[in-house]
Amino acid sequence: MPAMSDELLQDLLAGVTPLDEAAMRQAEERQTQLTKPPGSLGVLEDASVRLAGIAAECPPPPLLRPVVAVFAGDHGVHAQGVTPWPQEVTASMVANFRAGGAAVNVLARRARADVLVVDMGVAAELEPGPDLLDRRIRPGTSDLATGPAMSRDEAVRGLLAGAEVARTLVARGHDCLLTGDMGIANTTPSAALVAAFTGAPPEQVTGRGTGVDDATLARKVAVVSAALADRPPTGDPVATLASLGGFEHAGLAGFVLGAAGLRVPVVLDGVIAGAAALVAAALAPDALGYCFAGHRSVEPGHAVALRGLGLRPLVDLDLRLGEGTGAVLAFPVVAAAGALLREMATFDSAGVARKEGP
Repeated sequence: MPAMSDELLQDLLAGVTPLDEAAMRQAEERQTQLTKPPGSLGVLEDASVRLAGIAAECPPPPLLRPVVAVFAGDHGVHAQGVTPWPQEVTASMVANFRAGGAAVNVLARRARADVLVVDMGVAAELEPGPDLLDRRIRPGTSDLATGPAMSRDEAVRGLLAGAEVARTLVARGHDCLLTGDMGIANTTPSAALVAAFTGAPPEQVTGRGTGVDDATLARKVAVVSAALADRPPTGDPVATLASLGGFEHAGLAGFVLGAAGLRVPVVLDGVIAGAAALVAAALAPDALGYCFAGHRSVEPGHAVALRGLGLRPLVDLDLRLGEGTGAVLAFPVVAAAGALLREMATFDSAGVARKEGP
């Protein structure tokens, strides 16, 4: 079975191809013809060019059916006291998402985005339903402070499950995939992954998560430092994911890879998504072209992850909630970038004089 999983993973990675250069050149040229000074729309211009490269056509098609996939899982490292919140909150928040009462639900309604939960390994039985995709590996990872968080086979299964979720959602007609997450204690494995993939010191990438006190923050840093010292990165991204990550990280990384293979844009949320994107980029660097950084979290590891990914956040509102909130807020910006390329008049069509001189 593991050999078959590895073969499927290689097929997944082989399906990730670069953005379409011809469409991007056309988009860049069209940007110079639109009724505005060159570069005056800043990051929106860059985003529109990438959307053309993703779709392999210029202008790119409109993004009309966004969906937030909230990947949920529990973490064995919770036993180390890295958060004051009880582990049961994960399952309670999953119920809140499904009832439509969480912040991500409120924001998603404004963006006309659907929300569904992907159970990657919540430590509780969840009621089945159309708003829940059961991709559970097992009920929570092992404690990364005492050994690998998961086996290599579990990590691969998580990656494949995330890619399958992307395929399922695109088959349902969704044209933009937004990342969400839920898992009490998940900022600790996120910090460990960011440190492992960027080389940044643990104290630089480990933050307060849900707002922990100084003593708990010090405990988090110590846990991350010890895990990295005990099991340093080997250059094998799957092994690093298995050693330090969560099931939702595996699912999110696979989600990015699956979307890239289908040439569908992904809007990333905060530090958990950033850590997962580092895994995806290490496995298939071309996958990054399909990703937009929705926002910059105040969690310090997120800024480090974004620098490592080379992605610029579209909004910066001091968010640190997770759930997909930053991704949902940024979706209209991504959609607007493509609309500008499609709908703005050119100098010729509008009869507007161009700038004179060089």
